[in-house]
Amino acid sequence: MQSEQTDVLVIGAGPAGTVAAALVNKAGFKVKIVEKLKFPRFVIGESLLPRCMESLEEAGLLNKVLEQGFQRKTGAKFVRDGVVCDYSFADQFTKGWDHAYQVTRADFDKALADGVQEQGVEVEYETEVKAIDFKEDGSSVTTVADATGNTKQIAARFIIDGSGYGRVIPRLFGLDKPSNLPPRKAVFVHIKDVKRHMDDEPDRITIVVHKPDVWVWVIPFSTGVTSVGFVGTPSFFDKYTGTLEEQMRGLIADEPYVAQRMEGVEFLWEPKVLQSWSTTTQTFYGKGFILTGNVTEFLDPVFSSGVTLATVSSQLAGNLVIRHLKGENVDWHKEYTEVMMQGVNTFRSYVNGWYDTTLHTIFFAKDQDSNIKRKICSVLAGYVWDLENDYVKYHDTALRKLAKTIHLRDSISYINNGFKDSEKK
Repeated sequence: MQSEQTDVLVIGAGPAGTVAAALVNKAGFKVKIVEKLKFPRFVIGESLLPRCMESLEEAGLLNKVLEQGFQRKTGAKFVRDGVVCDYSFADQFTKGWDHAYQVTRADFDKALADGVQEQGVEVEYETEVKAIDFKEDGSSVTTVADATGNTKQIAARFIIDGSGYGRVIPRLFGLDKPSNLPPRKAVFVHIKDVKRHMDDEPDRITIVVHKPDVWVWVIPFSTGVTSVGFVGTPSFFDKYTGTLEEQMRGLIADEPYVAQRMEGVEFLWEPKVLQSWSTTTQTFYGKGFILTGNVTEFLDPVFSSGVTLATVSSQLAGNLVIRHLKGENVDWHKEYTEVMMQGVNTFRSYVNGWYDTTLHTIFFAKDQDSNIKRKICSVLAGYVWDLENDYVKYHDTALRKLAKTIHLRDSISYINNGFKDSEKK
């Protein structure tokens, strides 16, 4: 059997794999990426957050992204029953990037993979990992197969698994475990957005509350195409029957905010379905490997955390692997797992707060405190590691306390207004 050798084998050529590969390569180590699919390929996760731009910049991949002419994203807008809550990243509490981009992922991921190849990293497409044999010292031999079924072995000093939903190492070694988030489903499509002028804000993602536990994403691209998706419990979609196109058109027709603009527009492909996506793993690392991106944990699409967690975890993992290969001692749990869980758990609190409507109370409250809004804006921008922000540091309690205060304030206002009405009578 054919064999070859590298310092680091990276599994997956998406954002997680390419960021890690670029950093390790830049440090002077030999890196090889194996990717199961052929690029470009479709994947969801089209709205980036400012924090991930820092990872792309350190990896030397930012210019490659900018060359694509993607839609600049300066904030996020939330809509419920005609009431709008708008967040501008320029107003955030944490010092950092004030914008990101809305990207067609097939083009975005291909740009990253091309960029890392231009840096000297070999990317081998249509190559699937079949088995991994870890040695006592952490080195490994990975058996891979190409599209024709031919196999070979790749010896490596270390493996970075950025395989996304493929979850290669967790799948091979039984490390998967269920998420504590309930299952949800998304139905989505790309449309030819000929009526974009009706809501001319292409520089942000719009999230529409359709029902308390059902929401809609609207993500405009620079090409005039817009991504539209409905997310909810699987049972919500049961009443929509027929073909996927008929189901999607029924969903659009039932949401007033998007119906007028999108009813009857051309779908660029048949709508797609994604469901039961939330998952996690027993460990983020082991002797000779580290997991990054969706391989560690994927939460929910509502706050576009996926690509940010992927790129930041790979930025951190890549730098730790460099130190390890140089012979330094790395506390993988403290320096990787604990750091990443800080970000994951912060996003998790906000995801839970969205679905239990705690965040609805906050987003659509009257007379919002500007300083609090700035702090929440930093989370929406992906700065979920800034412990100077108490809405990050106390993410598990701060949102509930704020919502309770808003409810109390509104109750007092209601009572006072009732007294005033009585006095008038």
